[in-house]
Amino acid sequence: MGWRESLRQVFDAVEITALVPAFDKGTTSLEQRYTDLPRFETVEALIRDGGDLFDGALVCLPNNTGPKAVIQLAQAGKHVLLEKPGAANAADAQRMAEAVRKAGVAFQAGYMWRYEEGANRLRDMVADGSFGKLISLEMTWTTSNVFRRDPGHYLFDPKDSGPVGFFNWLGCHHLDLLSYVTEQSVTGVTARVGNFGDTPIDMEDGGSAILDLSGGGLATFTGGYWHPRWLNDIQWNLRGTQRWVHWDPSRTGTGGVLEIHGPQPQFMAMEETFELPPDDTPGYGGKAMIALLHDWVHCAHEGGDCRNTPESMVAVLETIDRIYESSRSGRRVEA
Repeated sequence: MGWRESLRQVFDAVEITALVPAFDKGTTSLEQRYTDLPRFETVEALIRDGGDLFDGALVCLPNNTGPKAVIQLAQAGKHVLLEKPGAANAADAQRMAEAVRKAGVAFQAGYMWRYEEGANRLRDMVADGSFGKLISLEMTWTTSNVFRRDPGHYLFDPKDSGPVGFFNWLGCHHLDLLSYVTEQSVTGVTARVGNFGDTPIDMEDGGSAILDLSGGGLATFTGGYWHPRWLNDIQWNLRGTQRWVHWDPSRTGTGGVLEIHGPQPQFMAMEETFELPPDDTPGYGGKAMIALLHDWVHCAHEGGDCRNTPESMVAVLETIDRIYESSRSGRRVEA
């Protein structure tokens, strides 16, 4: 429903023209404005019988069915907008990336944080050399626990999602944003993941990872489905030789806050609190998602790559694969 509400904000550029109901063909959340749209049982039927109805498709499917759908759509010459992470592992992501590149269609992934203003201000600081040498980046993301999210949900079913969990479904946002903000790659991973909460599931509900960066610094990421209420507690700390910044993108009453601490060349240390205004844009991901959608439409018309590329999608899942491998083996895994 959140995706559909976001698409409504760009109806000057995008129109919903057909549906392929998934998740047991349920339509309980389908708004009346869409109930008369053509529906198809499968992606194959959509392409075969409704190919003239659409130029591109939004794919919001579990990890076990999403890759096949993306490959079919790309091979049919349809532009692809893929809800993250898109796959349970990098091998499936690579198959999608190859199909998209071979077909030459526009591709966009649902990593909307690449379009968030606070994240882009951090990226600009790094690119401008404001941090000096980047030493460490500490990321946390704790959110509502498995009980609140319903342990019977498909996200917690290994048959649908694969033997993955928090790091694949939500942690992927931070892992993608890490490379975007720093413009560095992950060269090694040491991690421990597991089922730490009190609701048993057949996959991890969180953990911690140490990530070696190609620039010589370290990133750490701790997170999980751990809060006993509906909550997203997201924090970043970036530390360099010349300044450090605390980013709180979910602070109540704001659109995010950057607390910036710089050097003390004379008597007065450089201190600044930069607060972004609240974002009341309807839909999933607010105005960042609107920018993501406009980017996809632009690339569909004009060519070129979106800010999220097939290769960046693969890179995130490669890092997640290494997190799981490191936790299983109890050792550092190099890229």
